[in-house]
Amino acid sequence: MKGWPRILVVTLCLAGALPAWAGQALLIQGIEAQKAGRNEQAVQLLGQYLQKYPQIAEARRCRALALFALGRKVEALEEVTRGLKDNPRDCGLLLAYGKVLAGMERRPEAIAAFSQVVVLEPKNAEAFKERGESQAQEGCFPEAIGDFNRAAALAPKDPWVYNKRGMAWFCQGEFDKAVADFTTAIKVAPDAPHAYFFRGNIYNFHLHQMDKAMADYRQACRLGHPLACRELEKLAGPPEK
Repeated sequence: MKGWPRILVVTLCLAGALPAWAGQALLIQGIEAQKAGRNEQAVQLLGQYLQKYPQIAEARRCRALALFALGRKVEALEEVTRGLKDNPRDCGLLLAYGKVLAGMERRPEAIAAFSQVVVLEPKNAEAFKERGESQAQEGCFPEAIGDFNRAAALAPKDPWVYNKRGMAWFCQGEFDKAVADFTTAIKVAPDAPHAYFFRGNIYNFHLHQMDKAMADYRQACRLGHPLACRELEKLAGPPEK
């Protein structure tokens, strides 16, 4: 009798009764690879998983985002479209669909996708934020600001809500409002370089407050923003010989 458990396991494996364990491992590894930016690996692992489990929305979503990050936009759109055929009300897939469409500059379609998410999940801050960005890119600034305001209320700790709203204010020539949003983004995420760079540009090119511009460029450069380093060099002038 001692040999029976081992024989049973081997028999089950040969019969294909345990592939779910292997499939689950592929799914977990593929999602982890996508989140870590190992997109080629994610595409491969999740592709293997989807061959056996084609209706799993999260696998489709992550594989589409990995393809998109690799610049394979058409394939990404095809991937997320397949997922939506099986899961038409999945908000994660709809968000990915909108992001891929926006990245392909098909912004009206992207706005429609994000709007579907808002209907299904009225407290989805990401949907408001992404729709706001697409609205701003289309020049619909009042609508964009409205979406960013909702996103800020729902996700006050997301610095990109304030960065994106700041850029929308900037595009309308509302420099003081833009500076206020970039300042909030810095308070929320003081170790992120982008808001320092954005605010520095306004101080430099529009408000002509060079000391503040140099301070922001210096901090952004220290945090690894290469364009800030270039602007800092321009303001500081050539090194003394």
